[in-house]
Amino acid sequence: MKVLFLVNLPAPYRRLFFSELGKKCDLTVIYERASARDRNKKWVEEKNGNYKEIFLKGKKIGDDNSLSLEIIKYLKKGKYDRIVVGMYSTFTAMIAITYLQIKQIPFYLSTDGGFVSEESNIKYHIKHHFIGAASHWLSTGANATDYLVHYGANRNKVSVYPFTSLTEDDLNSAKRYLATDKKKLRNKLGMTEEKILLSVGRFTYEGGYGKGYDTLLKVAERLDNTIGIYIVGDEPTEEFIQWKEQKNLKYVHFIGFKEKKELALFYAAADAFILLTKGDVWGLVINEAMSFALPIITTLQCNAGIELVRNGENGYLVNAGDVDATEKAINSVFASPKQILKMSKKSLENIQTYSIENMAETHANLFWRG
Repeated sequence: MKVLFLVNLPAPYRRLFFSELGKKCDLTVIYERASARDRNKKWVEEKNGNYKEIFLKGKKIGDDNSLSLEIIKYLKKGKYDRIVVGMYSTFTAMIAITYLQIKQIPFYLSTDGGFVSEESNIKYHIKHHFIGAASHWLSTGANATDYLVHYGANRNKVSVYPFTSLTEDDLNSAKRYLATDKKKLRNKLGMTEEKILLSVGRFTYEGGYGKGYDTLLKVAERLDNTIGIYIVGDEPTEEFIQWKEQKNLKYVHFIGFKEKKELALFYAAADAFILLTKGDVWGLVINEAMSFALPIITTLQCNAGIELVRNGENGYLVNAGDVDATEKAINSVFASPKQILKMSKKSLENIQTYSIENMAETHANLFWRG
């Protein structure tokens, strides 16, 4: 079976997924552009093999948008059994969807997630036009499915797949860390607090506000100094550095960017994970944290949280920006070692089917079924 995927960027998890899917079909992947302007250069990995890669020539727009008419050339000359468009929101994807619609060529529309929001009639009808044009839809869960249906998808033709960045090896490797002595690991990383709360995300995303670091620091002002908050990502903005100094938040630590192996040490050393995002289509760091058996505190504006976190079982969901609810959630997680252990086991249990291998297998089965 010949399959074509059109996506905007060669994200590491996508290349892992395509490499696995390429074992099950004759796969071609077209990328709209080679990199995003707002990403660390280390974010992109080399191609893993098992599929053909094409990078379009065109105009780069903003951080990750593009405009390339070259996509039509590849759609014209290729004879594919299945075509998948990774959402509609770039100009190149809109061109592709318009061409497929005019030629009456059926295609799948794939989304990592989405949120219905208040918007003008014009925006609604644009989304409805492009999303509704597909013949099948690929969704990451119930919330993403509701989003697609709201904008014109046929619920009966929406299929759900387990969205992840983790291979089975990653899941097994994370399990091996569970036997690591946390005290020794924390000494190695210079962690001195009794309890460790970890967050991972970019300050470059809306200056740190998009990831909710303003909320996290407001909550930090209320917590006692037994809880160390470690934020791993890119470099903090000057505003957050000054905030920390002015409020004397010595137990808040800005760690900077860490590659995968280094980041694993921080996950393994932590007691719980927090992501107070104000809007994440998914949030793959939730998958990563759960693979290290961490209780999760995140927001109702994070699709990964909605799909993977159950209040009181393996963590808590709060509204973005709600300082009181966030403080309560943190204190609830850290209520006792027994509470942390219970939630840790549930997180680990819930994430086991979310592997790249299972993600690829699910897609392949859907394609063969038609």
